[in-house]
Amino acid sequence: MTSRPMTDLTTSPTTDPATAAGAGPAHDILLFDMFGVIARHQSEDGRARLAATAGVPDSLFWDAYWGSRQPYDRGDIAGPAYWRQVADALGADFGPARIARLIEADIASWSAVDDSMVALIEELAAAGRPIALLSNIPEELAAHYEERHTWLRHFRVRAFSCRIGHAKPEPGAYRWCLAALGTEPERVLFIDDRGDNITAAEASGVRGHLFTTPARLRDALRLSA
Repeated sequence: MTSRPMTDLTTSPTTDPATAAGAGPAHDILLFDMFGVIARHQSEDGRARLAATAGVPDSLFWDAYWGSRQPYDRGDIAGPAYWRQVADALGADFGPARIARLIEADIASWSAVDDSMVALIEELAAAGRPIALLSNIPEELAAHYEERHTWLRHFRVRAFSCRIGHAKPEPGAYRWCLAALGTEPERVLFIDDRGDNITAAEASGVRGHLFTTPARLRDALRLSA
């Protein structure tokens, strides 16, 4: 898939890449993952609702769900096409009404955020730390977050996979962020809860922090500040 034009994807048309890069080496650009770091992974209730809405056993559902997720996250296909692919993998037939319910249930399952991490984002923004976001996220879910979460405005670049044509751990996702930020890789600290995403980021020259808890991240940021 061809990447969308970069000007369509920055958070603000007034963002200057030099400003986004920060004032000096002590001011790393903090590039955050969203799900598993700021937002929570799917809840058990949300997962159960999805499988029930699909009307198939839970043991069969998740292989089909994840099997087509990367193209959906990358923006190659939209929600209805994604759910038709899931249905094909399950040997099922999802009509338009069921697909609409599945999209709604999918969004709901990913909608919880970690308030302590939102507070950290607010603190970093208030302190003038340059922050950016790189998230694997389909368009329907990205729109949901943009409509409901004002803290997203603090990110000088929001690299949503569905809009940049690259999904982690693809190298293009990190290259796109570096170009949008207008900075050298060593100036960027990437924060993600998945080791494969950290490894891919480090291969591009970006430094990585494997996220475990907000408290440990706070400690790490104090050490690097």
